[in-house]
Amino acid sequence: MAFIETKGLKKTYISGETKTQALRGIDLIIDKGEFTTITGPSGSGKTTLFNLIGVIDTPTEGEIYFEGEKLTSKTRKELTYFRREQISFIFQTFNLIPVLSAHENVAFPLYLLKKDGEKIKDKVYELLATVGLEGMEEKKPSALSGGQQQRVAIARALIKEPKLVLADEPTANLDSKTGTEIMELMEKLNKEQQTTFLFATHDPLVMDFAKRRIKLHDGKLAE
Repeated sequence: MAFIETKGLKKTYISGETKTQALRGIDLIIDKGEFTTITGPSGSGKTTLFNLIGVIDTPTEGEIYFEGEKLTSKTRKELTYFRREQISFIFQTFNLIPVLSAHENVAFPLYLLKKDGEKIKDKVYELLATVGLEGMEEKKPSALSGGQQQRVAIARALIKEPKLVLADEPTANLDSKTGTEIMELMEKLNKEQQTTFLFATHDPLVMDFAKRRIKLHDGKLAE
């Protein structure tokens, strides 16, 4: 059974009388534990595919399966709950809450899931140490470097033990040295925890780390 499978996936955006076909029939299989990039020029459809796999958006046609479960038959409410439970996101702009400490930012998804408060604290401290931020738990994002903020974002993505992490240009705002360190960290976590990582990226650095590259062109899988 495939971890993620898309069948005949199409997405058309309508603005007035203008129709734009972002995806033109994507048949794709992602296996559990992959460390894979989705690449392609601007307008190729990679962001749309990313959003559909992350159930942020819904397809115009086609089906998406997650561990054999058909996501395209679920209601919006069911998809919201599914995304909260199973999927985490890492963004190029970090998207940390500025008034919260590193510890509070990482713990936030667990509070949304109404997890036990005392258990949360120990788990957050352990994960922040794993990503190299021991001793920085109470610092707010403004007191952290870009690389440190991205490490907080990675810890936040992993704290709920998601089955899938979607990373959108995670190295875009980092220098090459810090970007390499961030990719090495995610590669390590991928190997140790078997978490599936999908990257939407233009960055050759990220592509070099990927074990598989999926290329899109004009809404279709490139040869």
